[in-house]
Amino acid sequence: MKSVPFVCLFLLTTVVFAQDKKVYTTTSGELIFSFADITSNGSDQSSVLRFSPVFNIQNWVNIDQSENFGLFTGLSVRNIGLIYKEPTNSNVKIKARTYNLGIPVGVKIGNLSDKFIFLGYELEFPIHYKEKIFINDEKEDKATIWFSDRVPALNHSLMAGIQLPYGATLKFKYYLTPFFKEGYQPSDDLGVVYSAVDANVFYFSLNFGLLKDTGFYYNDK
Repeated sequence: MKSVPFVCLFLLTTVVFAQDKKVYTTTSGELIFSFADITSNGSDQSSVLRFSPVFNIQNWVNIDQSENFGLFTGLSVRNIGLIYKEPTNSNVKIKARTYNLGIPVGVKIGNLSDKFIFLGYELEFPIHYKEKIFINDEKEDKATIWFSDRVPALNHSLMAGIQLPYGATLKFKYYLTPFFKEGYQPSDDLGVVYSAVDANVFYFSLNFGLLKDTGFYYNDK
């Protein structure tokens, strides 16, 4: 919650100082390849690569201060999750994900009309949780919950990436907030122990530009 005033201050600052600057929007999709840094009772656990091509979309408001430096903020919807085996029972595999509504803030450095790097922070609000539990590779349970108490109400993350011509972007992102809510106690009898798992999701992604303002990225005009 401490980051909320920072986000509001950033947005206000960008509006005040956006006069006489180049301001435009960009919309892009995202192909996400995610893992998780998982520990259980002090020991490291392995996660499985998770590919989430849908539904990931973001809209950035870009405020270019010069040809080589700019700011951005905006709004995103993102599919984030992990796949892992239950640490207390290796026969149990869990697939969990949330749809997050995000507010990014960051800076861009480089040739802003061609190639540049960007660094940023994003505040995300998990709005929908989905979970599948497999025992011996057979699906035993499924849950879909709006605003679930199995995950934190807010996620904090850091990102870095490079933008290539025509809106193609390579990005790395790390979630500072653990995926599962600390102290959550499940009501089911499947033996899942969420409180024993400390999992931080991170991912690599390929972003592809869709629109710049109201025009398509690949339109020569």
